[in-house]
Amino acid sequence: MTTNTIPKLGLGTYGRTGDEGLAALLKAIEIGYRHLDTAQSYGTEQNVGEAMRRSGLKRGDLFVTTKVADTRLDKAQFMPSVRASLDTIGVDQVDLLLIHWPSHRDAVPFEDYMTALVEAQQKGYARLIGVSNYPAALLEKTVALIGKDKLATNQVEIHPHLQAPKLVDHARRIGLPLTAYQPLAKGEIANDPVLKRIAENHGVTVAAVALAFLMAEGHYVIPASGSETNLRANFAAGTVSLDAAEMAEIRTLDRGYRRIDPEKSPAWDD
Repeated sequence: MTTNTIPKLGLGTYGRTGDEGLAALLKAIEIGYRHLDTAQSYGTEQNVGEAMRRSGLKRGDLFVTTKVADTRLDKAQFMPSVRASLDTIGVDQVDLLLIHWPSHRDAVPFEDYMTALVEAQQKGYARLIGVSNYPAALLEKTVALIGKDKLATNQVEIHPHLQAPKLVDHARRIGLPLTAYQPLAKGEIANDPVLKRIAENHGVTVAAVALAFLMAEGHYVIPASGSETNLRANFAAGTVSLDAAEMAEIRTLDRGYRRIDPEKSPAWDD
């Protein structure tokens, strides 16, 4: 694996705690997943590290992402929290380190945690750096502060019912790939009649079609599941090729339906 490349299809690890969670991660690696996405706030960093070790794969064959929690963005906590994540996972370096959420109402100055993120990369704690839940305005602010090509991705909620056209257009303009979290809207897209019809035509699940669509749009995807059946069905998205008519039809499904919108959210573009 090229270490500077984020795998198009990864695995979200939220909820994969305890022995059951570890078993699901090991099964995912066995199926072929090579990108494990965790976060300080998920409580899954330890399981991700354990799965990496038990997999028998070389460190360079697995891509791991973690995220600095918005409660640890201040100067006193930022770098110690990153080092703690590395220790918990059991690695010297993560492949990708993200800011999980921007600081709500600038409780921590933007410049403080964005320059700390760059510093973490300079110290070798992260190969690549990026952000999560950043609207276009904060991406612009980031570019002005740290430069155009520093970020590897912006991880945001995207699925067929929330396609975020304004944010996507902006990200494409600045050459920043997006990573889609909750790409299946927590299973809520399963009954979409358009997706069901297209899935039947391809002999795959609705989930595989949704993921194939998002990847064809240029996004990375990190679906989460603890079920072997769903893990396999989601991974099959990599073999699905949608034609231009199917892509156009799925684009019409956008309804701006956002599932993740806590009080600390920034002002979304879409």
